[in-house]
Amino acid sequence: MRQLSKLFQALSDRTRLRILCMLRLRPLCVCEIREVLQLAVSTVSKHLSILRDAGLIEDFKDGKWVNYQRNHDPQAEQIHTMLQWIDQWMADDAQAQKDEKAAAQADRNQICSQ
Repeated sequence: MRQLSKLFQALSDRTRLRILCMLRLRPLCVCEIREVLQLAVSTVSKHLSILRDAGLIEDFKDGKWVNYQRNHDPQAEQIHTMLQWIDQWMADDAQAQKDEKAAAQADRNQICSQ
């Protein structure tokens, strides 16, 4: 029950739903997510931590960047089902579409060096 509670707590925040929608496209680093959301790095990091603790996302190191992506663990069937449900629910959401477009154009090489 504890894991289910973490999952729903993670999904109860609009910003975290926006992040999940952005990560549908590709893995993103904190700088790219921050650029789209226009929030402080510490705030974005906190949201990412909550999503990771709930099992919705995972991170991996790529050179100097830590990338975040949706959970791809084949054992996480319930998580995949939940992410599909979120995708369906958010498909027509104007903010999610705007965020996805901005995330697709985000270039970490320009953003992170600023």
